[in-house]
Amino acid sequence: MATLLITGGAGFIGSHTCISLIDFGHQIIVLDDYSNSSPASLKRVKQILGKKACNLLKIYKGDIRDKKLLEDIFLHFLSVNNPIEAVIHFAGLKAVGESTQNPLKYWDVNVNGSLCLFEVMSKYECKTIVFSSSATIYGSASNELINENNEIRPENPYGETKAAIEKILNNLYESSSKEWSITNLRYFNPIGSHESGLIGEDPCGTPNNLFPLICKVASGKKEKIEIFGKDWPTPDGTAIRDYIHIMDLAEGHCLALKNSLTNPSRIFNVNLGTSKGTSVLEIIKTFEKTNNIIIPYEFVGRRKGDSCITVADNIYSQKLLNWVPSRNLEVMCRDGWNWQKRNPEGYQ
Repeated sequence: MATLLITGGAGFIGSHTCISLIDFGHQIIVLDDYSNSSPASLKRVKQILGKKACNLLKIYKGDIRDKKLLEDIFLHFLSVNNPIEAVIHFAGLKAVGESTQNPLKYWDVNVNGSLCLFEVMSKYECKTIVFSSSATIYGSASNELINENNEIRPENPYGETKAAIEKILNNLYESSSKEWSITNLRYFNPIGSHESGLIGEDPCGTPNNLFPLICKVASGKKEKIEIFGKDWPTPDGTAIRDYIHIMDLAEGHCLALKNSLTNPSRIFNVNLGTSKGTSVLEIIKTFEKTNNIIIPYEFVGRRKGDSCITVADNIYSQKLLNWVPSRNLEVMCRDGWNWQKRNPEGYQ
């Protein structure tokens, strides 16, 4: 199995992916500055994995913009005859609203940070990468299933940085005799948590996504959910999104990595979603039924920039990676609420 560098491995998606990667037998080196995550998540990963994690999980605190630190990590593992063979790149800022208020920060951390990482990878002949991209790069106009050939037209600085990093990776691939093996994974809406309830989503500040807000209402920390629009052209009038269990997403990373390691000198753009749309009201009602909790809500006006339907076409990921998400919405709601109940203050 491979030795991997995981940037941003303490975050929501990163920490769950660490579990799957170690279960697959990989040795992983996590680099995270904890600016929007907690070191406690990796302690919990060790708790879940037990003795297996002792030899297969190494942790460094630091920023991917620190090229000296990156070089030190690559050099250390090279010196012990265990060179880093591939990178899974999660590190970056991810709040759409904040990106519109402070775009320079997002371009610096996300794009400049990625450039530093790619330069060091190239120097040490590590040319296999799985990049944590986003469905945000597609924009918001389509009401049909979104496939990987849809137009790239992000509508906010966060999405622009993700699209820019994909473009840089494509430039790298084209400029180096196609030596790189690159997979850009475009996520839709990951929710839920590991079944243990030990790790989960712990948003810094006020969450913007629907599911953490539902959990806050369920726990009594928020009075009600605001539903933005009740007149969308959908069966119940509320907007539809594609929700995916975080552990299905984590397993998708393992399969993407396996594909890149066994198919060198290729570049892939891959959606990770379920191809199944769920409306705002449907997810609220499913959460209520699954967990026997009432979630008060009220309708307010539509938000600028929102789309009616955003759902992945995942045929390509099924064909390329043999990846089929297996956990349904009820499991997502059960596991997500289990995390919230066990950790009402998150990792604090």
